[in-house]
Amino acid sequence: MEKQLISLLFPAGLLDYFEVVSLDQSNEEFVFYLDEKQICPEGYHKKDLESKGFYDLESITDFPLRGRRCKLRLRRRKWISKLDGKIIHRDWNLVAQGTRTTTEFATFLKEFNR
Repeated sequence: MEKQLISLLFPAGLLDYFEVVSLDQSNEEFVFYLDEKQICPEGYHKKDLESKGFYDLESITDFPLRGRRCKLRLRRRKWISKLDGKIIHRDWNLVAQGTRTTTEFATFLKEFNR
């Protein structure tokens, strides 16, 4: 039940691929730090990939929570193909194009401003 409640705070499906590693909070905002789980991107087998750490943190703004700004600080996993040495990563459409906000939050703001 706890995982279900926590999943309500984040964009749909985010916790399928990311885990919350820490939280900073102040009177103005919540900052959730999430690391991508060690799950291979679609179309690849674990035996063909080697995890090589993470890309730099990405900061994304999401819906306010309890009257405070809510930021998601994501670390996406970087993989190296053992077959050809290419860098592989999962493609995400979590961020609305041209913004630093989640797609859901950007859609909400767009509708709100009409």
